Amino acid sequence: MTISYTLKVANSRFGGFSKLLFRWKGSIYKLLYKEFIVFVVLYAMLSLIYRRLLTEEQKRLYTKVAQYCNRSTDLIPMSFVLGFYVTLIVNRWWAQYTSIPLPDQLMCVISSNVHGKDERGRILRRTLIRYANLSAVLILRSVSTRVLKRFPTMDHVVEAGFMTQDERKKFESLHSDFNKYWIPCVWFTNLAAQARRDGRIRDDVALRLLMDELNLYRAKCSMLFHYDWISIPLVYTQVVTIAVYSFFAFCLIGRQFLEPLEAGQEGDLDMYIPLSTLLQFFFYAGWLKVAEQIINPFGEDDDDFETNKLIDRNLQVSLLSVDDMYQNLPPAVKDKYWNESTAQPPYTMATAAETLKPSFLGSTFDMRMCEDAEQSQPAEASPSTQRIQTPLLSRFFTAASPAISIKNFGWGTRGHPHLRRPRADGGFPSPYPNRSEDRDSVARIEEEEMEDEESRASEPTTPGSSLGGTRPQEASKTQWKEVPLIQVKAPSSESIGADGPEAWEP
Repeated sequence: MTISYTLKVANSRFGGFSKLLFRWKGSIYKLLYKEFIVFVVLYAMLSLIYRRLLTEEQKRLYTKVAQYCNRSTDLIPMSFVLGFYVTLIVNRWWAQYTSIPLPDQLMCVISSNVHGKDERGRILRRTLIRYANLSAVLILRSVSTRVLKRFPTMDHVVEAGFMTQDERKKFESLHSDFNKYWIPCVWFTNLAAQARRDGRIRDDVALRLLMDELNLYRAKCSMLFHYDWISIPLVYTQVVTIAVYSFFAFCLIGRQFLEPLEAGQEGDLDMYIPLSTLLQFFFYAGWLKVAEQIINPFGEDDDDFETNKLIDRNLQVSLLSVDDMYQNLPPAVKDKYWNESTAQPPYTMATAAETLKPSFLGSTFDMRMCEDAEQSQPAEASPSTQRIQTPLLSRFFTAASPAISIKNFGWGTRGHPHLRRPRADGGFPSPYPNRSEDRDSVARIEEEEMEDEESRASEPTTPGSSLGGTRPQEASKTQWKEVPLIQVKAPSSESIGADGPEAWEP
C-alpha cells in the first residue's frame, strides 16, 4: 500500500518533518537496516582483530594499508554518480505513473456521444468502456506483479467480467508473437464505427472525438509496455552499485582507529563507534536503496503503485458514468446568486479571518508613487515634435567644430522648424544656457548665411520648384529667424567628475 503523509506536512510547523522520522512503514530504516547491521558487524570484527590479535609488526603493515584505503575513498565520485542516477530514476518513476491509462476522459465522451436509452444503446456504451478497461488489465498483467497475481490466467480475467467467453475465443484465435493488449482497442474502433452507421453516434465529429480519446488511452497502454521493455541501461546500474559497495569496502579498512607508527607520535582520537562513517553509510547506501525501490514501481514494495486498486476504481467509475449517469441529470434551476451581481460564498468561523485580507490585484498596485506632485503630472508634447536619439558615447566624446556651416547641411537643415524654437522676444534661446557663445564663430556663420541668401536670390525661379514660386526656406523666413549656431566644446574630465553628465547634457 502506498504510504501517504501529505496531511502531516500540510502546514509548516516546528518539528513537522522530525515527526516523520519515527515512522517505520515505508521508511529508509526498513529498507536499509539489514545492510546497516552487516556493515557494523564487519567493522567491529576488523576493529577487534586489529586491537587484540595482530602483532606490532602486523599492526604497522595494517596501518599502511588503512591509510592507502582511506586515501582511495576520495577518488570515487559518490555524490556525482549517485545524484545523477537517482535523478534519472525519479523522473522515470513519475513518468510511469502518468502513463497509467485512466478512462475518465474516454467515459465522458462515450456518455455524451453514444446515444440511446434502450437496451441496445446501453449495451454499446458499456461494451465500449469495458473494452477500454480490458486493454488496461491486459497491459497491467504484463508489467505489474500485483495484477498478475490477481489475474494469473485468462480464466480469471473472464471470471472477473472484463471479457466474455466469445471474446476470449476471438482473442486466443488471433496468433501473434507479441503482446496482444491492443486487440480490445481494435474491437472498440469497429464497434464505434458500427454505432455510427446505426445512428447511435450522430455525426462524424463525435466519432472523431471518440477515436482521438481512444488513441490517447491506447498510447498510455503502449508507454507502460515500453517502460517495462526498455530499462535503464544495466551498465549504469552496475557502475553505481560497484561504486557504492567499493567505497564502503575501503571505509571498513581505512576508517579504523590506528596506533601511531612511531613512538611518541600523537595519534588520532580513539573512537570505538565511527559516527561520521556510519552517517555516511546511511546517506549513500540509503540513496542507493531509494533508487532500488522505485526503479520498478509496479512491484510490491511499500511505495509501489497500487494497480489493483486502480483497476477497481476505473471499472466502477467508468460503468457508472456511461450507464447510470447517461442523461440522468438533475433539474436545471436558478442558482443561489441569480439576483446578485457579485457572488460571495459564505465562510465558516475557522476561515473568517481570510475575509479580512484584500484581494491580490497585481504586484504594482502596492508600489507607492513619487511624492513629488510634478512627477505625477502628464507631460504635454507637441505632435509635430520629433524625438532625436543621441548616442550615449557621442554625448561624451563628440564636439562640434567652430567651422561648421549651414552649407554643410544643405537644404535639409532649414526644413526642420522644430530645431528652432523662438522666444517670446523674437530671439532664440541657446540650447546650452550655462555656456558662453563663441562670437567669432557666430559672426562667421552670419556672413556665410548672407552670401547664401544672395546666391539664391540671383538664381531663376522654375515653375514647380517650390510652392507658389517661392522656396520653402524663403517662405518660412517670415515666421522664423535663423538659429545662430554656437560652438559646443567637449566636456572636460573635471566637469564630468564634479557635476556628472546631467550637468552639461542638453
